Amino acid sequence: MAVDRRTSPVSTSLAPPLARAHTLTGGGTEGNARLTAAAGVMLILLLAVLGVTILRLRPLLSVHLFVGMALIPPVLLKMGTTGYRFTRYYTSDPAYRRKGPPEPLMRLLAPFVVLTTVVVFASGVVLLFAGPQSRSTLLPIHKVSFILWLGVTALHVVGHLPSLPALLRGDYGARPRLGADVPGRNGRVLSLAAALVAGLVLAVLVIPEFAAWTHSVALFHGDH
Repeated sequence: MAVDRRTSPVSTSLAPPLARAHTLTGGGTEGNARLTAAAGVMLILLLAVLGVTILRLRPLLSVHLFVGMALIPPVLLKMGTTGYRFTRYYTSDPAYRRKGPPEPLMRLLAPFVVLTTVVVFASGVVLLFAGPQSRSTLLPIHKVSFILWLGVTALHVVGHLPSLPALLRGDYGARPRLGADVPGRNGRVLSLAAALVAGLVLAVLVIPEFAAWTHSVALFHGDH
């Protein structure tokens, strides 16, 4: 006698866990786009703070180092979501093929955004742990890569600005747009929160490494 899977105890017991998993991981191409957009906005806000520290680097050096470290997990999240879309598209996933690739300019910029991002953050981390004695060799790399990164990232942000409001309203608007009931919102919110918390924890853990740099700056400017 055939078992009706719709009413069997086994399928019923599996339904709640599967439903909960769907609220965390569902969403498909639209969910990926929304998470990418939200991660991008979080990065813009953190980068605005970092930009202020660059304008007054000497008194705000500790803040610059803290925010720079806190940015790493959100940056990895953003690279992860865009890399996931790239992988699914070029491995011929039907949904991502139907959605299509990014605009030509965005595709052209993407390798430069990734490369400069890796160099600017890697050089910053190495500088922090190597100490002020590495200033003459690593600081020029960090500065040049930052300038290049700022340029390509600015173009990248401007290119995606028109689509940001609709994507953000889908998950966070008071009156979500039609068709906004895309599953996976809980997972997207959790991913953003986890990236932010991980960044703060990482920054707090490396605070002891700031002392050598702040002391070096004080000595260089004759402060006591």
